[in-house]
Amino acid sequence: MIRIEDLRTSVEVALEYIKGKKDVIDVEVFASWNEKITVRLNYTSDIPCNGVQEPKSIHSYGLGVFAAFKTRNRIEVGFGSVTGDLTQEGVLEALMKAKRSRVYDPDFKALPEPADKPTLEDYHDNCVMEISVEDTVNLGWEALGGSLNTFTNGGYVKSIIVGGDITILKERMVIKSTRGINDFDESTILTANITSMIEKENVKGTGWDISTHLASFKPEEAGKEAALGAIRTIGGKRIESGKHNVIFGSQPLTDIALHVLIPSLNLISVNASNTPFLGMLGQTISSYNLNIYDDGSIKGEIGSKRVTCEGLPTGRTDLISSGILVGFLANNYFAKKFTNNLYSPVPRNGFRSSTGGRQYKMKASISPTNVIIEGNNETSKEELLNQVNDGVYIGRIWYTYPINGLAMGDFTSTIIADSFSIKNGRICDPLKPNTIRINTNIKGILNNIIGITKEKRSTLVWGSEEVVIAPEIAVSNVQLDNIAGFLD
Repeated sequence: MIRIEDLRTSVEVALEYIKGKKDVIDVEVFASWNEKITVRLNYTSDIPCNGVQEPKSIHSYGLGVFAAFKTRNRIEVGFGSVTGDLTQEGVLEALMKAKRSRVYDPDFKALPEPADKPTLEDYHDNCVMEISVEDTVNLGWEALGGSLNTFTNGGYVKSIIVGGDITILKERMVIKSTRGINDFDESTILTANITSMIEKENVKGTGWDISTHLASFKPEEAGKEAALGAIRTIGGKRIESGKHNVIFGSQPLTDIALHVLIPSLNLISVNASNTPFLGMLGQTISSYNLNIYDDGSIKGEIGSKRVTCEGLPTGRTDLISSGILVGFLANNYFAKKFTNNLYSPVPRNGFRSSTGGRQYKMKASISPTNVIIEGNNETSKEELLNQVNDGVYIGRIWYTYPINGLAMGDFTSTIIADSFSIKNGRICDPLKPNTIRINTNIKGILNNIIGITKEKRSTLVWGSEEVVIAPEIAVSNVQLDNIAGFLD
């Protein structure tokens, strides 16, 4: 484990060394250390198994240099990094890589400069940073126990499969630049994603739990939820292809948001003309009842950070307000490029994100943090069911992706679990899993909202750090199509 103090010392020494080079105009040094621990669940009731596999741990640390060089009569910029080396030799290697890769970029304005003070302080959990191997494995057994006890209590002991994982992510980063940026961050994330199946019944259920602190992390509850979902969907039936009134649960809404909607509300997509909302800033793009914003400074959410990977404070960025498109996610580079007399984006989302934490190996791109979806007129789930009357409740989807390009807004997804028909305002027959696809357009979703629940749940998709604070949303006229008839 690399201490935050060691990262800060290394970055400070590196900056002093680099800024003394005669051809360097400006420089930014970023260093990070990450550890990702994964505990896999692989339980099969009818085949001998270990149930919980040994934890796998991936460590990474290193240093990245982004520099602006004076080359003849123009400024060129380059980036280089070095892995596992915080010494002066490593710094020199990163600098040489940056120099070799330098290019002229007319859209580069300047490195980030200090902004307001961060609002989050000491929000990580030292118990997670110091967690033992034994305690890590026990989290896996808690999740598995939650599923198996629930199945046993329901009378199911055969044909059971429980899979999924417990993931622990520890992050430390430091950044310092010649523009006055000088900051650091430490964060901890725990996630449980569990899938439970009754194989002979061809059903599955899913459950999840997320937290920043060990004391509030409940993997057993995720296991229980997954088993209950499988039991509840025994005897699933098909539905007719066509347009249906649909309630999207928290997980489907999150999946659609993070794979289709939020990427469309990103200045990288605007820059590439790869968004269905191009040229629509200030216009109505959805139901009046919808508000969406991103806020990386919410205490207790796993998407929260003290500062971005550009050393700037996190905070709230409004995207859709009462149905009107009011903003886009931005980093420093694109915020400066798109600033004009009418719109001045604030760079609160410049992150070097990957599945293994905040990475020194890359320049800052644009990533969401905590995406909050809410309504102006929110309702209860019971009232939402009454508003739909007859339709479909979708509780779990996967393989959500844009078709015909992100700019068209079309997307597809498969309903795989935790879903039911709705009749006379009540949850009725379970849906047969993996037999129905969603084929629709994001604009149609946004403009056909029937209602939004007041109750919300922090939800994530597999492999991501960003989270959606997701309600359940009812939408009219969603195209659902039957598939995989040969499996019947």
